[in-house]
Formats: sequence, C-alpha cells, structure tokens
Amino acid sequence: MSIKELFKKKPKVDQHTMPSAKSKADVPEGIMTKCPECKHVILTKDLLKNGKVCPSCQHHYKMTAQERIDHLFDDNSFKSMDDHLKTENPLNFPSYTEKVEADAKATGLNEAVLTGVGKIQGTEVAVAVMDAHFRMGSMGSVVGEKITRAVEKATELGIPVMIFSASGGARMQEGVISLMQMAKVSVALERHANKGLLYISIMTYPTTGGVSASFASVGDINLAEPKALIGFAGRRVIEQTVREKLPEDFQTAEFLLNHGQLDAVVHRNDMPEVMNKILKLHARKGAVLV
Repeated sequence: MSIKELFKKKPKVDQHTMPSAKSKADVPEGIMTKCPECKHVILTKDLLKNGKVCPSCQHHYKMTAQERIDHLFDDNSFKSMDDHLKTENPLNFPSYTEKVEADAKATGLNEAVLTGVGKIQGTEVAVAVMDAHFRMGSMGSVVGEKITRAVEKATELGIPVMIFSASGGARMQEGVISLMQMAKVSVALERHANKGLLYISIMTYPTTGGVSASFASVGDINLAEPKALIGFAGRRVIEQTVREKLPEDFQTAEFLLNHGQLDAVVHRNDMPEVMNKILKLHARKGAVLV
C-alpha cells in the first residue's frame, strides 16, 4: 500500500444505513411508552393489559371513557345513553364549535362524558364516565344534561349510580349555563338519595373546579385513584390567598383521605372487585345476588 493510499480519507459511514443499526422506521410509533414518573419504558400493549398502570412505580395514566368502561364492566353489558346530544354555542364564543367538533372527531364521543347502564359482575348499575381527553373534561350544558339523565335513569330503574370524575371544572365558553349544571346534577342526586338508592363517586386525575365542588364530593361513598389531583382552586392561587406554603401532597387523593374527605384510595386494578363488594353489600332488600 502506498503512502498516498494510506492517508487517503475514508468516506464517512452513515450510522442510520449500517446493517446493524435500526432506523426509527423499524420501530413503529407508539409501540413503547415511557412512564412520566419513573421513566420506565414498557411495551404499550403490556401497559394497556395492566389497566394503563405503570408496573414499576404504579403511576396511573389517564384513561379514556371507553377504556374505563371496558376495564370495569362485564363484557358486552354496557349500553350507552344520549349519544345524540350535541353542544351548541350559546354565547357565540370564538372557535368554540370548531374545537368541540375536533375533540368529538378525535375521541369518538359526542361530549366529555360517556353515560349508560351496564353490569359489574352481574349487578346492574348506571354510570357516567368523564373523559379528560375532550376539552379537558370540562363541564358544559351537554355534560351536565347527560350526567343528570344517567342519575335519573338509575332512580327510575331503582339501581345504584356511579360517576367517574375527570375534569378541569366548569366550561368557561358557556358561562353561567355551565355553572348551572352543578346544581342540576346535585338536585338529581338528592332525588336519587331520597329513594334510598346508592351513589358512588370515584375521583380520578384531575377532579377540579366546579365538578369537585358539587357532585364529585357528595357520594354516599367517595373513592379516588392513587395520587389523583382533587381540589377547587389551584395551588398557587391558594398559597397567594392564605400567604402560606402548602404541603407537597396537598390536593392529592392521599391528602384528602388523611383529612377525612375520602372513604378510600383504590388502585385501578382493584376497582372491579371493590365495586363488586360495595354493590353487593348495598343491594336493596329482596334483590337477587348473582
């Protein structure tokens, strides 16, 4: 080999084209999920099998309304209600209609709550499941109407009602019409209680604003998922108002449990069995248990 050939520059090797290196295209998008808490990486399909709970640190990911129904209810037992209701724009708020339509297309829901009747290990129950993927689960007129109708259906059938809260609060684009839903749902729940019927409230991440200040906090049994954010105003607003530094775990499910505002904090994968026990214990006299 000549000196000229020895010192001749070798062409650069593109690492992405080397046979031993995998390009990004070799790994389908979404096949792996990285936990935002512990940074553990898991196959997305395994995460879904585990109820969207990190197997390493038990972080509870947000669930869609349909995922929660599939996780909790008996197969093919859930029948949805009021899917025809559609949100209007009573205040002519700019771009509001377009944003609602975009979320409806992305989630497959008509609004930020899925309601209906189904069975949990054989026991019939009405349910409203809020979905934070739709306008952050905010409560507008249709959300309030759907939840109210679900409660009224439970009262009519003489069965328990469950509400899974996941909401940023009242929807500002509908103004006072949104705030009215707090009272409307609460009145329906009071009528349900007057019939001697059970209401179970389950608070998930996040349960805030007008939802936390109304129907989410008045269950006969109040449950929450681990580390769920639950509160009315934000931490910074409260700290600036009271001029005090709040505890690190303030407005978490565990904090509320320690201060008597919850009955239990329940791991998501334990929820089906816990619900089954509660429903059986509170079955109406003369009901047939299966």
